[in-house]
This record gives sequence, structure tokens and C-alpha cells, in this order.
Amino acid sequence: MVGAAAGGIVGVRTVIGSGLAEAISQSPDVGHLIGAVPHGFFWGVASAGFQCEGSSPDSNWLRRSNSGKVDDPVSTAVDFRHRYRSDIELARQMGVTVYRVSVEWARIEPKPGVLDQRELAYYDDMIGAIVAAGMRPMITIDHWVYPGWAADRGGWANAHMPDWWLANATRVVERYIHHKPLWITINEPTTYLSQEIQIGMLPAMSAGVMAERLVGVHRRIYDHIHRLDGSAMVSSNVAYIPTAETIIDIPLLDKMADKLDFIGVDYYHSVSVSDTSAWHAAAGDPWNASASADGLYYALRHYAWRYPKLPLYVVETGMATDNGKPRSDGYRRGDQLRDLIYWTQRARADGMNVIGFNYWSLTDNYEWGSYRPRLGLYTVDVVTDRSLRRRPTDGVDAYRQTIASRGVGSAYTPTRPADSCSLADAPDSCTQPVH
Repeated sequence: MVGAAAGGIVGVRTVIGSGLAEAISQSPDVGHLIGAVPHGFFWGVASAGFQCEGSSPDSNWLRRSNSGKVDDPVSTAVDFRHRYRSDIELARQMGVTVYRVSVEWARIEPKPGVLDQRELAYYDDMIGAIVAAGMRPMITIDHWVYPGWAADRGGWANAHMPDWWLANATRVVERYIHHKPLWITINEPTTYLSQEIQIGMLPAMSAGVMAERLVGVHRRIYDHIHRLDGSAMVSSNVAYIPTAETIIDIPLLDKMADKLDFIGVDYYHSVSVSDTSAWHAAAGDPWNASASADGLYYALRHYAWRYPKLPLYVVETGMATDNGKPRSDGYRRGDQLRDLIYWTQRARADGMNVIGFNYWSLTDNYEWGSYRPRLGLYTVDVVTDRSLRRRPTDGVDAYRQTIASRGVGSAYTPTRPADSCSLADAPDSCTQPVH
């Protein structure tokens, strides 16, 4: 797989030629040139409805949660549905300027053509509270969850699914576009597709059909958003897969690229010649997977080379722990967060147009079948603590201080050195490393 991905990346650089790719690849050690990010840079936290709201209505994922085939049922989640005001306040106190949420289709249309006015009012109030707190909403239209009635009809294998999806998406867009949100149409499309197969909602033979339908609905809702607001910022974020991004996500992303206003990058794990532990993320114990922060630089460089005219936004990044216990590699959340921001600033210093950074997530949440992986700035013991108390990790102060300073500062040295021969974007991350 590494070889195939590497060939694709080399091809990308050949196409781009001597433009941005060459400028970045020949850049010297510019650590001393790192400055504060500009005013207007987006500092955010990210979340998703099903993962944090609780009180979940019938959906493809509620059925999976209640199937007995996962470690934990979703149950209350962290009860964001009823505690959103206090969680939004926690974000405001850190100085966050963007709060990413999803508007759950299953919640607002529990039956075909039947709208739940109470749940629409909830989203009205929740998104209004984000705006009132001085933050810009980032609204995800589809974060892998759709109504049970759509699942009963075959979900994305049904030819009518794009029309049902677009009717809901249009409703959401027209209701909230006056707030000037940043838009994510579909969260991590290729991961969405593979999840649907994994949980038994999509026959594997229909993977290509679902992929084409996701591209089609993205393109159509993108055009509708821009008809209503020509200055809108719209994307579909992509889960960066070290060593294999070119063959996994790029074919789909290429079909959307002319309908993207920025590239949304999700980065969690890296791979190097000396550390191949990223496989643990797929094995269900992501707390044992490498969280090397310098891989974020290579992920950003990968997309800067591929799509040189589009800004970049780190829509999700973070690090898992095992039920909040210290990681075996000793990496602390606050240190990893600062290191991630350092590499984001390094990317900017090297000419990449990175416009925002979201941390996943404000609180721990339901990680698609388990509460064991903890990624929150605030930890919440959903399984054992009925009060669902939010307890700050060291990441809270780290993020607050970094936002206030508009970055980590020119004198900052990452707590972990860059990987030797990183394979995050093989072969270039190894043959043309950042120093």
C-alpha cells in the first residue's frame, strides 16, 4: 500500500510542477520565522450530534448502538442536548471562535415529511447560543447519521436517498444560513462509506454507488448554499490516512474539488520507520497508536501540493487516551495540543494557507461504539458518573493560553522531536523532511 500511495504522490508533484510544491520542498529550516497567526484565524472545537447529544431518536447509528455488537450503547452520551449552554460557555472561556456541531436529520425528521418542531427549536436555540457567545458555528449537515425510516428503505443503496438527503440539507441550510456558518456537507465521506458497510447498513457491492451519490449531493447542496450566500465557506472534510491518502480519499475528493472553498483536514495518527503503531487505531485501541504531531505538517503539505489554490483548515485533530489514564508513551494532552499548533504554524510559515484549527473535542464523547477512547479537553465519565461532570484536562489551559497568544510563540520547541523518516506522506515526508 505504501508503494502505491507513494507513486500517486509523486505523480501529483509532477502535475503541479515548479509552483507551490517546489517552494515548500526547498524551504529551509524556518522555525525561527514562526510568528503569531493572524487576527481572524479560526480557533475551534469540534463535535457531532449523535456522539454528544444523547436522547437519540431512531437512526442507523442508534440501531447499531443498541444491537449488542458494540462495547457501549450510546445512552445519554454527554447530554449536550440539555447542557449545550454550559458547554458553549466552556468553549467561550477558552477564547474559541468556532464551534463545530451537526444538525441531526434523524432528530428533526423522525418520520418521512414529518418535522419535529421541538427539535428544530432546540437547534435554533443551540446555534443561536453559539453566535451569542461570540463564536461562528461550523455546521455539519451529515455526520454519518440518518433516520431509521431511511435505513428501513436501504439508506444509501436506495436511489431515492439523494433526494431525501437534499430535502433535509436544503431545510437546514435555509434555516441557518443567516448566521454565516462555516459548512461541512458530509463528514469524512470515505470513512462514512466504510462505516456503513461495517455496521451492516450498506452491501459492499454498493460502495461505488454510495460514493457517487455522496459526491452528487455535495455538489448540489454546495451550489444551493452559494446561490443564497456567494461568500459562504463550504467543504467536506477528509480523514487523512497516513501513507495511503492518495489512493483512499483523493479519488473522491478530486470529484468535489471544484465545489470546495477550503480543504478540511482531519488528522490523528502518524507512521514512521521506527513507529508503526498507528494500526492500533483500526484495531480499536487508539490510545496505543502513535499521535506524533509532526505528521500534521505533512498532511497539510500533501493537500497544499495537490490543491494549491484552496485554503486549508484543520477541522479535526486530537489524541485518544484509555478512559482518561496516562498514555503509555507519556504524551500529555496539553503538550500534544501545543505541538499540533506548532506544526500548524510551521506549515503557515512555509507558505501553506492554513486558516483554522479545530480541536476534537470539547468534551469526551461516544466514539462510535465505545466510551473508552477519551479525546476531550474536558473529560466526562459517561459510564460511571451519572452527573456527567465536565472535568478539565491540562489541555484546557494549554488551549486557552495558546489562543490568547495567537499561537505557541517563536521560541517554542515541540515536546516531541519530529519523527525520523516519517511515512505520514510517503515518500516525501521521509525524503524531504521538515527540519
